[in-house]
Amino acid sequence: MYLGRIVAIGMTRSGKTAAMYRVSSRSFPNREAVLVNNQVSILPRAGFESDLRRNPYISYNCIRVAGEWAVATNGSQTDPIVEKIAMGVPPRDAIAFGLLAMDYEKDSLDTPRIVATVSCRKPLGYLGIIRKDALLVREFELAPGEIRYLSTYERNRPCDEQVSNEFDGACAGCAAQYVVDGGIFAEFTNPVTSAAAFASGDGFEFAVKVL
Repeated sequence: MYLGRIVAIGMTRSGKTAAMYRVSSRSFPNREAVLVNNQVSILPRAGFESDLRRNPYISYNCIRVAGEWAVATNGSQTDPIVEKIAMGVPPRDAIAFGLLAMDYEKDSLDTPRIVATVSCRKPLGYLGIIRKDALLVREFELAPGEIRYLSTYERNRPCDEQVSNEFDGACAGCAAQYVVDGGIFAEFTNPVTSAAAFASGDGFEFAVKVL
């Protein structure tokens, strides 16, 4: 099944939280997640920079952190959401403000914008989406071994059905790999690259996977 871009929040069996992002793409597969200065960006691979002329939405910061919160998204909404949280706006409101301000992407598919946000201090996270027909943000209390996800297509609403109870791992790299081929994610096609922010002490460690 093709879901497009995917965001996820989860908690390992040992109680470590994580926010994850996976690019799945049929039209623009020549991209990679790049980690620089404690944030992750999606960029065209070397030699494919001209893809930006065809679609300006394919390059953006996909994971950033504000205090105890890691934010993972599929577009340029990452930055305003992080900035709102850093100013003290509650994550639910910051997600809603950011998605409403940016709206869905005005490409040929009206691609939704999606968001996953998780705390490194408590078992709490949020999933949000703005589609052409809806704006939805939901809070989730996470349980050990649980991962919840949201995608641009097909699984495009935050709900209790989009959950897997097999999530585990001891590092950010494990989390980034899991959303590529772990559990239910192995059923989703066209993976290109992935990234994760994984709770470590009072902050997060990061990892990227390029396929």
